Amino acid sequence: WKDVITPEDAKRKIEAEKVQYSNKTSVNNLEERAISLVGLTLYDKLIKGYTEKQWGRQCVDLPSFIIERIPVRFTFNNNYFNDIYQGIPVGGYTKIIKKMLDGIDVYLNVDFNNEKQYYSSLAKRIIYTGTIDSFFDYKYGELEYRSLRFEESVLDVENFQGVAVVNYCDEKVPFTRIIEHKYFDKNTFADKTIITKEFSIDWNRNREPYYPINDYRNNNLYLKYQEDARALKNVFFGGRLGKYRYYNMDQIVENAICDVIKLEW
Repeated sequence: WKDVITPEDAKRKIEAEKVQYSNKTSVNNLEERAISLVGLTLYDKLIKGYTEKQWGRQCVDLPSFIIERIPVRFTFNNNYFNDIYQGIPVGGYTKIIKKMLDGIDVYLNVDFNNEKQYYSSLAKRIIYTGTIDSFFDYKYGELEYRSLRFEESVLDVENFQGVAVVNYCDEKVPFTRIIEHKYFDKNTFADKTIITKEFSIDWNRNREPYYPINDYRNNNLYLKYQEDARALKNVFFGGRLGKYRYYNMDQIVENAICDVIKLEW
C-alpha cells in the first residue's frame, strides 16, 4: 500500500479489509480465517499462493487452524515467531544429534516395520517416530502427507540472498522457498555459497513424508490409529509422523519431555 508507512497505518488498513470476516460467528476454512486475520490484500499476496503450493489444495479446502501457527504483529519485528529466544544449536542440529547418539548403536537404511518383532524385542519400550498408519499396516486406510523435492546448487558468489530463507508466495513460482545454508551459521565465510530450492510435492510410499495433512478426513482417520496406539503400553509415538500433527521444533521438544515424564521412565 502506497499510503501505509507505520504499524498504525497497517493496522487501520487491515481492520478495514477484514471487517466482513472478523464478525462471522463461524469460520469454515483457511481462506476465511486468513482474511479475518490480515485482510484480503495480504491474503492474496502472501498466503494464498504459498499455502496452495505447500499443501496441494485450495485454501477453501483446508482447515482454518493451519494458518493460526503464524503470528500477526503490527511491529517492525521481522522474526518468524514471537518467542523471546529463537535460534538453532551451535554447529547445527547434526552436531547436537551426533553428541546425543554417542555410544548408542545406530542402524541406517532399515525399515522398522519390516522387522517389527525383532526390533521390538530389543527394549522394554520403543520410541517410534515413523508414520503411525504404516506401524499398523494401514489397517484403517492410508493417511495423507506432503513430501518435498530439493534442488541444490553451488554458486560462485559470496552472497545469493543475504538471509537463510526466502519464501516465494507467488503461485507461478514452482518452488516454495530458497534456503542459503551459510546464514544458519554466523561463523561461515566462503567465496561460494550453497542454495537449495524447495518444492512441495505429492507423497506416495516411495517418497519421504514431511508434513501431515491435517484436514478433517485425515484427522478423523488418525483418531482410529491413535486409539490403537494408546492400547500399546510399551510404544511411544512421537514427532510429526507418529502424532500426525504439524509440530515446530520447540513443540517437539516440549511434547517429548512431557510425554516421557507421563510414562514414568
